[in-house]
Amino acid sequence: MRRYPHLYEANACLLVRRISDKYNRRVSLAKIPEEEWQFFSHLGINLVWLMGVWQRSPNSRRKALLDLALCHEYKRALPDWSAEDIAGSPYAIYAYSLEPSLGKAEELAQLKSNLNRHGMALILDFVPNHVAVDHQWTISHPEWFVQGKDLDVHDHPEWFFPSRTGFYLAHGRDPNFPPWTDTAQLNIYSADLRQALINELLQIAEVADGVRCDMAMLTLNIVFSNTWGEIIKGHSRPENEFWTEAIRHVKERRSDFLFIAEVYWGLEKRLQELGFDFTYNKQLYGKLRYSTPEEIYNYLESDAQQPKRSVYFVENHDEPRAITAFGRERSLMAATITATLPGLRLFYDGQFEGRHIQIPIQLLREPKENVDSEIKQFYNRLLGFSNNSALHDGEWKLMESHRAWDVNESYKNLLAWTWHHDTDTKVVIVNYSPNPAQGRFKVPVPEANTGSITLVDELTGITYIRDPDEVRSQGLYVALEPYHAHLFNMKTD
Repeated sequence: MRRYPHLYEANACLLVRRISDKYNRRVSLAKIPEEEWQFFSHLGINLVWLMGVWQRSPNSRRKALLDLALCHEYKRALPDWSAEDIAGSPYAIYAYSLEPSLGKAEELAQLKSNLNRHGMALILDFVPNHVAVDHQWTISHPEWFVQGKDLDVHDHPEWFFPSRTGFYLAHGRDPNFPPWTDTAQLNIYSADLRQALINELLQIAEVADGVRCDMAMLTLNIVFSNTWGEIIKGHSRPENEFWTEAIRHVKERRSDFLFIAEVYWGLEKRLQELGFDFTYNKQLYGKLRYSTPEEIYNYLESDAQQPKRSVYFVENHDEPRAITAFGRERSLMAATITATLPGLRLFYDGQFEGRHIQIPIQLLREPKENVDSEIKQFYNRLLGFSNNSALHDGEWKLMESHRAWDVNESYKNLLAWTWHHDTDTKVVIVNYSPNPAQGRFKVPVPEANTGSITLVDELTGITYIRDPDEVRSQGLYVALEPYHAHLFNMKTD
């Protein structure tokens, strides 16, 4: 696995349906034609995250069809939707077995083998905080769930539901939002529940190469206590964190198994300390969307000394499409930034084609959208650049921008960094603003170099020749149009 892998997320049900339509026959996950995986491999994808492979909950589907807000979202994304197009949420797990519409249970192992043969690894979902309200555990092991007493139910009726065993069980909840009413909240303080979850992870490790752990911070002892403390007063807090135990057990069996955390609230470092290989970086996403280039630079500078274990993205199934959230040209520059920083680089199905419509995770059919050929070409060039070994094995260094001339403040809109590996140097410079920008940069030029500096822009194919003495003394002069970038391959004679 590369040091900074490229991950491609796709909704498993939509992907299988699209490929079935393409070949005019129904395919299952294990029967996806080889050329489809070859396409991803040739793009430089290392990890394929198939979101939503686990069995969907019938109860969650019923709730999804009755939820008026969700129905509005279905209509927005797919105006001619019908009940047949709706499934339960992929994050209300009914069972960690393959969704029957995607194939037979044994096909996951075959899918993993197919991907591995093309040099890619399979990533699947793991949801540690909750299961579906109709999950078998709610009947066989109600003690594994957060249970409400009469007073709790009276004070917070929206938090609980009556289970078939006569207990009031809590719905899964993020403390900042209303509960997810198609889920049941697991009691992470329960030693038996922890072991059951670890057993599920060990089973997943037999058919996959890693897991993306949904809302991973909710199972931290302090977070769980802050969310449910008043309800679980009779339960003692474990000495160890769940993730310490879970990651250790799985990695004892498979040391190469990847743990990727969806995490917010500044708890990324904590989860890395507990063993996660990579953690979401929602902070950078927010800054790319709402902050100035200068603020983005300051964030990157402050983060430069941290271990490079962030997951960078401009869209995923939870966020709006990048082209909608950022605007067309700005989205491409945001992607240029996230695709060339040191960390795990996440790309979402449809991002390369410039899709506009965010699809609710309950939909089993997607709308038809035309491919934006210019965006597709842009991503082909961007990925060609970011797949270079220098951006995976090299040293990354943030560059400070300087004035091109007095009173010209546009340099503050330029973001830049270098990658250096052996004799290979790559230079990334982005104008992340709606105005032209000029600046100078102290790019590394060996003192022994007396010949010219050659800079080939791998986005445009244009070659620039510069004098090394001028670059050493004054810096590399750059002028970029609004929301444009240079991806330089730099050679010194």
